[in-house]
Formats: sequence, C-alpha cells, structure tokens
Amino acid sequence: MDKLQLKNFKHYLLPRAREANKGNFGHVLILGGDEGYSGAVCLAAEAALRVGAGLVSVATRPEHAKMLNLVRPEIMCHAVNSIEALQPLFAKATVLVLGPGLGQSAWSKMLYSAGLTWEKPLILDADGLNLLAEHPCKKPNWILTPHPGEAGRLLKKSTQAIQQDRLLAATELQHKFAGVTVLKGFGTLVIGSDAVPAICHAGNPGMATAGMGDVLSGVLGGMAAQGIPLQDAAKLGVLVHSMAGDLAAKMGERGMIASDLILYLRKIVNKWS
Repeated sequence: MDKLQLKNFKHYLLPRAREANKGNFGHVLILGGDEGYSGAVCLAAEAALRVGAGLVSVATRPEHAKMLNLVRPEIMCHAVNSIEALQPLFAKATVLVLGPGLGQSAWSKMLYSAGLTWEKPLILDADGLNLLAEHPCKKPNWILTPHPGEAGRLLKKSTQAIQQDRLLAATELQHKFAGVTVLKGFGTLVIGSDAVPAICHAGNPGMATAGMGDVLSGVLGGMAAQGIPLQDAAKLGVLVHSMAGDLAAKMGERGMIASDLILYLRKIVNKWS
C-alpha cells in the first residue's frame, strides 16, 4: 500500500507561468445547497478556489444564490430550478462537484439526475452518494468520497463491517462503481482502476465535524479542474485537506471547524511556488 507524501506530487505544485490566466486552471461547477444547507456549497466553492481553480460556479436554490455572493463574492452563484437552467452552466464547466448540501428532495433528485449525465470529471459526495446507493451505476470519470456510513449504504453493509476491513470495503466500492474511491476516516484510503491503494496518515480527530467533507469535495474539484489526472487529483486532494487539518489543529483539535482549513489549503499548495 502506498503512503501519500506531498513530495510525490511536487510536479503539480510548481510555480505557474507568468503569462497564466484563469482559463488555464479550470472551471468548477458545484451543484447543491438545498434548503438549510447553503453553507455546504459555500465551503466547497471556497476550497476549490483556495487550491487554485481558475473559476468556481455554484448552482443552488434561488433563495441562496444572492446570499452566497455576499459571503464570498468571487463565487459565481446561479439560481437553478430546472434542468434547462443547468445546461449553459454545464457548457462552461470543466469539473462537476455534486452533493454538498444536496438533500433528497424533488429538487435534489432533479440536480442529481442531471449531474449523472456529465461526462467530464465528477466528484460525488454527501447526498449524491445516498442517491447513488438507491440506484447504483458505474462511471469511469468520477471520484466517490464516502464516509463509513455512506460506504455501508453503498455496499449494503453495516458501518461496523466497513470499519472492520476498510481496505476490502474501498476495493469493493471501486469495483462496484468504477472511477476512484476515497474512503474517508482514520487512515483515508484512495483506490482507483490500477487497484494499488494509497493511505493518508495525515489528519486528526478535530476534523470530525460538520462541513469537512464539503471542503474535501471542493479541494478535489479544484485539483481536477487544473488538469491533474483523476486518481492523482484524489490522492493529492486528500493529502492537502488532511495536512490543512493538522495545521489548523495546532490551536487545538476540540472546537476546530471546517472553515479553519481554508487558508491553510492555500499555504500547502504554494509550498514550491
């Protein structure tokens, strides 16, 4: 099993060309933020920007769109109530993040169904995974990011069974759904089509709090948007997210919140800049 180390991904984090522009670093589109969950898409969007995505858009509930612009004006927010409204957003994006704060309402399922038609890199998280568990399918171009509970629903097993053999669970998830599986938790595992698993030893218990998965989804989307191959984007994203958690925990693990990681993400991806 490979141990994730930042130095192995240095070639993705070298200084940018002086003539670079935002179009060189991809456009992440995030679908989610059902009623009461606007914070999830906000966290994912800012994380994508902080790891270097050139552009980030959010498609969300109409009542959330204006508010998100106030919180982080760099995010392009769009009110979406139909599949038709998504089409021009799909045309511009290079990577899709589907699931943060998605919910399981009729509106949520509409976004989910539209997202499954996406043929470019896709990060599936949160309720996107719960909806996938109801109607399993395979896609070679996605990263799935389940925690043990979601992994259990995807494999029709108990959370305890997942935790008893995490490597087996990650392998089964990758075989069942294709793409790249990120099984979150203590010793997060990443496994793709080459079947060589990687483990992340960074991270800490302070990261066991709401919104951490949303930040990770944004990080993964931001990495993939910059043209990093999907499996490496998953490995690098998991490692950068966990390392940011460790830096944030220097003030103490208890009471740490997901947004504490955001500025540390920027510090880590600029290590060789």
